[in-house]
Amino acid sequence: MTVVCLESLTFGLGHLVRAADVLGERLLLLTRDPAYYAYELERLPADALDVVVTDTFDVEQVAGLLRLTPGLRGLISSTDTWTLTGAALCSRLDLPCLDPAVLRLTRDKAAVRNRLHESGLTRGRAAEGAGPDYEARGSLLKEVGLPAVLKDTAGTGSQNVWLVRDEGELDAALAEASGRDLKGRLFAETYFSGPLYSAETLTWAGRTRLLGVSSRLMSPEPHFREEITAFPVAFPETQRASLERWLDQVLAAIDYTDRFAHVEFVLTSTGPEVVEVNPRIGGALVGEGLCRALGVNVYEAMIEAALGRRPRLMDADLPGGPAVAFVLGYPTAPGAFTGVTGLDRLAAMPGTPAWYPVKQVGDRVEHLGDSRGYAGIVYAEAETAELATHRAVAAANSLRVLTDPLSVAARHEAPGG
Repeated sequence: MTVVCLESLTFGLGHLVRAADVLGERLLLLTRDPAYYAYELERLPADALDVVVTDTFDVEQVAGLLRLTPGLRGLISSTDTWTLTGAALCSRLDLPCLDPAVLRLTRDKAAVRNRLHESGLTRGRAAEGAGPDYEARGSLLKEVGLPAVLKDTAGTGSQNVWLVRDEGELDAALAEASGRDLKGRLFAETYFSGPLYSAETLTWAGRTRLLGVSSRLMSPEPHFREEITAFPVAFPETQRASLERWLDQVLAAIDYTDRFAHVEFVLTSTGPEVVEVNPRIGGALVGEGLCRALGVNVYEAMIEAALGRRPRLMDADLPGGPAVAFVLGYPTAPGAFTGVTGLDRLAAMPGTPAWYPVKQVGDRVEHLGDSRGYAGIVYAEAETAELATHRAVAAANSLRVLTDPLSVAARHEAPGG
């Protein structure tokens, strides 16, 4: 029996393989480039899963391949980039899946904002048609006001997001956005001030279980660069229960009835406000942190959901484990990634810190204002998320991510580069 993974997040493939084994399934990874999963694949036995290289954006080609796959029972699509491709494949092959219309909605941040506003779950609406001309600019200021956020309706990784606090910043952002290749459409929404969190949830048959909340420490304004995450945040029980009820309402409002969700929200002075709803488990090391902090392999729930079965995690008593935190490692300047210094110091530091590489030597680092720029992740554990954060930051401060700007220049000038 086979469960197909249409690409994957950078980390978590090992947990997914072990989950498939426990459930008596064989995992098949379809990918354009196995090198993207080098860290995970190097730590698995050679025969732990099947890997097929194919153009994962080509629905016709992938569908044809899957029709020839013996014992195909489910498909997992856990990335923003391939969410809609996965939905199309599930529909064609009659595999268990969320309604594709719901997944299309989650990938449209403006539509989600307006749906939540209609349901009384957010104070702000989305203003579309944002542009530099006088009429569009005036409409944006009237509908959303300042401060506001301009962003891509289908963006990911904090890319193509602009904070505008005055009319000068608005004009600059509109001009810059006009030259960008967006995945969706440009829109504006209210900027909600306060600390950012992400709720890690599992929903089945319309009921949502809050597995925990991750803190999300960001770079200073005006950028939205993710820097530090810790799990689980120790909310008072009454506040945690209130958040779980609110999340249940948020997901119900967009008809999100099944599977994991990663809901980013700001805790404002008047209550929580959704930033975005991602129809997947959290990225970076969020999945790893869930497994360790909850004391279970949460990826078993991902396999069960792909098979159309109620995940046991919905009702399980969680044994628990250490709290976790991780710091994204960015270089100080763009260039070709050449390595990391200080890794030999981690073994002597508390919290069993570890370096999880994302980039390989020679990879270009061109964007330091969003999550495209980090080369790896420093992970650490402790008794609480607060202590784990202290340990992860201390470990990260002992490292230095190196780049060579001359190598980038040479690569740009190379024929066919």
